[in-house]
Amino acid sequence: MSHGARVIRTGVSSGGPAAPPAATAASSAGSDAELMDGAYFRSCAGMLKVAQMISLLIGFISVNSSPWTDNSAYSYFQIVTMCDFVMILFFYIIHIFRIYKKLTCVSWPLAEFLHYLIGTILLLIASIVAASKSYNLTGLVAGATFGFLATILCVVSMWSSYKVSCITQSSSKYHA
Repeated sequence: MSHGARVIRTGVSSGGPAAPPAATAASSAGSDAELMDGAYFRSCAGMLKVAQMISLLIGFISVNSSPWTDNSAYSYFQIVTMCDFVMILFFYIIHIFRIYKKLTCVSWPLAEFLHYLIGTILLLIASIVAASKSYNLTGLVAGATFGFLATILCVVSMWSSYKVSCITQSSSKYHA
């Protein structure tokens, strides 16, 4: 059994003193070794996603806990709010754990923009239908109100993801 040539890595360069082991380990640990992106929690986009999830959850709970007859409008509202909640949570996790850096085969800004486009339209329709069928029941009115609030927050996120994905790419194309 023959062994090939081995490379033994040392902390000594050909012309200088040896680097301390702690400094070498710290420089190789870098920002990629961190599991979570703590700065995204405090960023505007992160807080916007949290506000969207909270308003969707409050809207869902308001409609779910109010006494209403078996109306398909509220079932549609509940389905849209929960699907939108799950997708926003999905993109939040994608950003928190930096999965977008590992899965480069997906255009994450475009995927997020399309999610917000479709989700916002469906949420606006569901909120309008829920508001028109509420008949002054406070739980249903509150659910529709939080649905409209989530719609406004989703429009803001859609605009910011549009600015990031489309405007930034088109301006960098012309300046290159």
